[in-house]
Amino acid sequence: MVRRSVLLLALALGLVPLLGATYTAAMEKGMLEIATKSGVRAFNIDVAVTEDEREKGLMFRTDVPDGYGMLFDFKRDEMVSMWMKNTLVSLDMIFIRKDGTIARIAENTEIKSERIISSGEPVRAVLEVVAGTAKKYGIAAGDKVGYPLFNNH
Repeated sequence: MVRRSVLLLALALGLVPLLGATYTAAMEKGMLEIATKSGVRAFNIDVAVTEDEREKGLMFRTDVPDGYGMLFDFKRDEMVSMWMKNTLVSLDMIFIRKDGTIARIAENTEIKSERIISSGEPVRAVLEVVAGTAKKYGIAAGDKVGYPLFNNH
């Protein structure tokens, strides 16, 4: 009986990395655009729609490339609270209303922090991108985000 338990445990532990890879691969992927005063900026995104996907977010990643983002879809307008627990890369968090208008941006978030970062008002989604992106591309509150889940698309 002990051997069977050890074998099952070894099999389960061996599958954990595979499950993690499947988890990321299964996320919806897309292209999101932000219309700024200086032009349109496009981002390749993963969309976190399930509770598990939203909880994990960009945690434990050691690199978030320029031009990539993770969009957290909350399915309806609500007050949103985010944090950086277990997040190893500083991010800009872009809070987006249901019509695709950027409500606010939390820039250069502190890694590994449990400090709450609030949307400040009800929003439909949050786009996380590598820190410095908003400043680099002139992304600001009031800019429009184009993606099918927003009413403007």
